Amino acid sequence: MMNQTEVRKIAAISDCDHAAMAEEEQVFTEAGFDLKLYQCHTEDDLIERMADFEVFGNQYTPMTERVFQNLPKLKCVVRYGVGVDHIDLESASRHGVAVCNVPDYGVQEVALQALSLILSLHRKVMKMNESVKSGKWNYEESIPIRRFSELTVGVIGVGRIGSMLTQMLRPLGCRILVCDPACPEKPIPGGTEITDMDTLLAASDIISIHTPLETSRNMIARPQFMKMKPRALLVNVSRGGIVNEEDLEEALRTGAIAGAAMDVLKKEPPAGKHPLFEYENFLCTPHMAWYSEEASKDLKRKLAEEMVRAMKGLPLCYQLNSF
Repeated sequence: MMNQTEVRKIAAISDCDHAAMAEEEQVFTEAGFDLKLYQCHTEDDLIERMADFEVFGNQYTPMTERVFQNLPKLKCVVRYGVGVDHIDLESASRHGVAVCNVPDYGVQEVALQALSLILSLHRKVMKMNESVKSGKWNYEESIPIRRFSELTVGVIGVGRIGSMLTQMLRPLGCRILVCDPACPEKPIPGGTEITDMDTLLAASDIISIHTPLETSRNMIARPQFMKMKPRALLVNVSRGGIVNEEDLEEALRTGAIAGAAMDVLKKEPPAGKHPLFEYENFLCTPHMAWYSEEASKDLKRKLAEEMVRAMKGLPLCYQLNSF
């Protein structure tokens, strides 16, 4: 067991799969702390190795009621990234533990990935690329493609990323519908029309999802696909589990919608070949929407800065829960 002096000097990370931690180390060193990575993988690991810490960073290891019960010193946990579905927020609040994330490190990147997938689907880029590489040179294989400015794009969720996507879409001249299931009265970006979910699903040619998994699990399933236009395209760069993948496969197989693109899956990486991969009108990228060199550094730096604030008793910037 380490003594109290040592505890105060250590900035602890419970688990992290990054190749290097230079950004974190710089922030901690400047604040007077030494960085230590523990690589916990289970609840038992957390309970055994993190018991002395009031604050630590976390990436994937589950933070459950049992963990919070057995870490009585813990006051704050800071998560690498945005989603906190592996952290029991209600339990954290009951035990007086602040849960923080880093919600603003890759906003432009994720919005741009959504736009890239929207345009790739709409312009049938991947299909025609494969056609050309197979020895063909025939634009007629892409028919029909409609003028983008004649389309309606529906954006579900207008937080940081959804709002930035609407900004990127506006110069393209399309009609933009938005709804935010978690906050229906939320102010909306200029140049958009606020509506309800059912209207958005029925009216949109393209639908892009930007909601947290915690409030949107299985939000898009068979009933929602049945409300969409047969020519509709669906994009999800938010979290796996928001779109019911079995129902999406049925929608693509039956022609209920025209195509889909995902940066996230319910299980990542998928076990074996995913049934959705059989469809040429389905695009998938490997949970990379968040990534740029700059975003990666921002994530690491901001996590460390929030940990330092917590360790020094300063106001937190990204606390999600209250108690």
